[in-house]
Amino acid sequence: MKIVIIGGSGLIGSKLAVLLRQAGHEVVAASPSTGVNMLTGEGLREALAGARIVVDVANSPSFADEPALHFFDTAGRNLLAAEAEASVAHHIALSVVGTDRLLASGYFRAKQRQEELIEASSVPWTIVQATQFFEFVAGIADGSVQGGEVRLSNALIQPMAADDVAAALAVVVGESPARRRIEIAGPEALPLDALVRRLFAATGDKRPVVTDTQASYFGVQLDDRSLTPGTGPRLGTTRFADWLAQRARA
Repeated sequence: MKIVIIGGSGLIGSKLAVLLRQAGHEVVAASPSTGVNMLTGEGLREALAGARIVVDVANSPSFADEPALHFFDTAGRNLLAAEAEASVAHHIALSVVGTDRLLASGYFRAKQRQEELIEASSVPWTIVQATQFFEFVAGIADGSVQGGEVRLSNALIQPMAADDVAAALAVVVGESPARRRIEIAGPEALPLDALVRRLFAATGDKRPVVTDTQASYFGVQLDDRSLTPGTGPRLGTTRFADWLAQRARA
């Protein structure tokens, strides 16, 4: 069947496109580089013509409060309206585990708006909430630097490999619309500060990692529930140590 991936040229979208093509589907990787603009609606109608499923893995180009809200609100409205017009049978959106617990951040308030638009839409839907990706741990560290130190909470985080995210989405593509949120996560939970220390040990980064229970995560105070899934998540198979070893061999 025809499947449109919004954000199909990005980290997750490109991996998902490979999996779905290998399964025999017709895949359209929609992004500004292929003439599809979510904010203006340009190219959406043409891309969605005949599509059975749409997977939205697009992300805001800015994490600042107002630009992120503008992106997810405007893009969400445009996409869902175009899907309804095209009689799309299943809208799958990639979101973040803990979105409703991280609303002190404007970015997560924007993600909440995206989820609310999906729930209110006439298009059958599934929201897949993922934990943070291994590929983003370095960025988390870089965003936590104060005075040359990387100051991080020791709250638990249960991150996962981008490959496992794409594989989980490919499974959802083969399922009926759940009309609910499905959580996906990595196979193990680790303290955030310990996770970054493991990354630094593997990459030779000499910056000191300081445990600070009051350190914020992009403006949010963390506890052990903030970045971890609830009961019954779908778990990836790749452990952080194995992912680091794979990167070292690459």
